Amino acid sequence: MRSPLLNKLSVIFGPRPPVSWLLLCFVSVLALIAVFGSSSSNSLDSVTSTPVPEIFTNYRRLKEQAAVDYFELRTILSGSSRQRELGLCGKERENYVPCYNVTANLISGFKDGEEFDRRCEVPRQGSWCLVRPPKDYKIPLRWPAGRDVIWSGNIKITKDQFLSSGGVTKRIMLLEENQIAFHPEDGLIFDGVKDYSRQIAEMLGLGSDSELFQAGVRTVLDIGCGFGSFGAHLVSLKLMTLCIAAYEATGSQVQLALERGLPAMIGNFISRQLPYPSLSFDTVHCAQCGIVWDKKEGIFLIEIDRLLKPGGYFVLTSPTSKPQGSSTSMKKRNMLTPLEQYTEKICWSLIAQQDDTFIWQKTADAHCYSSNKKNDVPLCKEGYDAPYYQALVPCITGTSSKRWIPIQNRSSSSDLSSAELEVHGVSPEDFFEDLQVWKLALKNYWSLLTPLIFSDHPKRPGDEDPLPPFNMVRNVMDMNAHYGGLNAAFLEERKSVWVMNVVPVRAHNTLPLILDRGFLGALHDWCEPFPTYPRTYDLLHANGLLSHLTSERCGLMELFIEMDRILRPEGWVVLSDKLGVIELARAHATQIRWDARVIDLQNGSDERLLVCQKPFVKK
Repeated sequence: MRSPLLNKLSVIFGPRPPVSWLLLCFVSVLALIAVFGSSSSNSLDSVTSTPVPEIFTNYRRLKEQAAVDYFELRTILSGSSRQRELGLCGKERENYVPCYNVTANLISGFKDGEEFDRRCEVPRQGSWCLVRPPKDYKIPLRWPAGRDVIWSGNIKITKDQFLSSGGVTKRIMLLEENQIAFHPEDGLIFDGVKDYSRQIAEMLGLGSDSELFQAGVRTVLDIGCGFGSFGAHLVSLKLMTLCIAAYEATGSQVQLALERGLPAMIGNFISRQLPYPSLSFDTVHCAQCGIVWDKKEGIFLIEIDRLLKPGGYFVLTSPTSKPQGSSTSMKKRNMLTPLEQYTEKICWSLIAQQDDTFIWQKTADAHCYSSNKKNDVPLCKEGYDAPYYQALVPCITGTSSKRWIPIQNRSSSSDLSSAELEVHGVSPEDFFEDLQVWKLALKNYWSLLTPLIFSDHPKRPGDEDPLPPFNMVRNVMDMNAHYGGLNAAFLEERKSVWVMNVVPVRAHNTLPLILDRGFLGALHDWCEPFPTYPRTYDLLHANGLLSHLTSERCGLMELFIEMDRILRPEGWVVLSDKLGVIELARAHATQIRWDARVIDLQNGSDERLLVCQKPFVKK
């Protein structure tokens, strides 16, 4: 009788498999046993500390080993991988954003903006598919050219929508054939972005907008950012500016900002809190953002108060409030009366007004909320801060937090002081070690990405030789950010990137520390899709996330499909984890058509790197 192994082989190769195939399979199995037999794949414990990587000292040998390992796995799986590869989604999903089904929400009776709220459902396995790029999609231009010129085919907005969007838009953009050009001198309102930014600085008593950083403004939340021109200018001043806007089926502000390489994510607080903790931002900016701030008894202003750090600013520019006729001061007074009433209740002071721009400052005195006689807004229960898409609350948060430090009194460095670290329960030694770990890790990643991917990266017709990868990478997501060490390492190495630091909702919440470092970040449940449009990140990184998710209610395949959705074609993924889960991840990567390679760190541990590249698939 035949052995079970021969029976299985006969199914694959026919009734009489060639001897050469048998020998190849036998040698491949022995090779895999030699490579992986020394490490157990059963241990999928969550990673609670960052492993210390080593600089690769023999890169050529590692590269050859990775190439052989990659070839062996593809050879063994070649008989079945083609059948298991996921298909491409239909054209209707080219700009698909899960959790935002406006039509279904309207049918369910949601209105007054709540139809644009985020509502996630568990996806059915039968609906798995890969979101493909539009027919006219092109790889974005290298930074910084890609900030000011984008391909019109990469975003869901038509020429007619451009031309019908008003005079301001026409000044910002020029549609030339298949490109959209943003003119840095033109912009948001009035005489341009630079004049507008300088006006805000002068209203704060500063000589120029270059002094905003020294005045304590490091992070800005820009609500309804339009085409991102104001944020692009602030980023040039080293102010981390995050654009948020409601989901839009076409002409999305968030999609366009991300296409320019600027920080943005879908965010809407009509009924729910944004996924950031209390005391997150130094300034919140709204210019024609379409929100009626005194609606719902000022609960939107209470949410802004939750997000603002002590002493932070709320900048509101609203041309609809521009008075006409002779009674200018009276009409402005009437317009401000509702806002003045609400802002006084939450201890804000109107510190400046010029033309249609008003600036309030949040109090730096935590006792103001309880001592203010005009304050009928209660304090939330002590310790309350659950910002992951919870319902908006009509109470004040953060007043009892140890992080209640006025922005003017904070250190301007991302390396927090010992006193600031103590607030977060982190020792200076642990913090310093984490920074050193990620400085080494970043050098490792770049030493791998540069020759391993670009040496055999196929040239696109008419394209010149690729430059080092950091020139092609602008939008980076750290999916399990811990202290934000990778972000700090990018800054230390002067890489021209920005990082979305994501903290999983069931991990230790280090997001307040990340935000206090002047970085950007958000809480997120990786069992759900991330609130962004397809093809909006150049590089995804995760350390220990896969092991963490093995104990969650969701599977890794859903995570990889979501990563593929938000990753640009020809974008990169770097995953660091234990051997067993990395091998499982490599199988998933093959299933979604990524080129995937496992790298042994050669440090005696069972930690491995999985380096992947998403191909440019068009059909």
